[in-house]
Amino acid sequence: MAGKNVLTITEENFEQEVINSEVPVLLDFWATWCAPCRMIAPTIESISDELTGKIKVGKVNVDEQPNLASAFRVMSIPTVTLTRGKTLLMQSIGVKPKEALKREIEAKI
Repeated sequence: MAGKNVLTITEENFEQEVINSEVPVLLDFWATWCAPCRMIAPTIESISDELTGKIKVGKVNVDEQPNLASAFRVMSIPTVTLTRGKTLLMQSIGVKPKEALKREIEAKI
């Protein structure tokens, strides 16, 4: 379900892809059964394309990666976070228009 610039983030690659990333990482916490998650997916992929080189984008399936969801205190999905190393820069819950979400991200990078 990930686009060409969107990584699948798991506990196995989290440290390498997120903690050790040279650029901020946008994480989309989602699940296959979540209709709003499917609605925001094209927005996440579009932002990934537009901000290539400025951020890295990854998707975290909360059903497959419950420990990551718990670590980010994800209570409802979709939840989108932006991190740099171990620092949480922003968190957005629910579906938002692309431009609104992109503005939030650009204000933090």
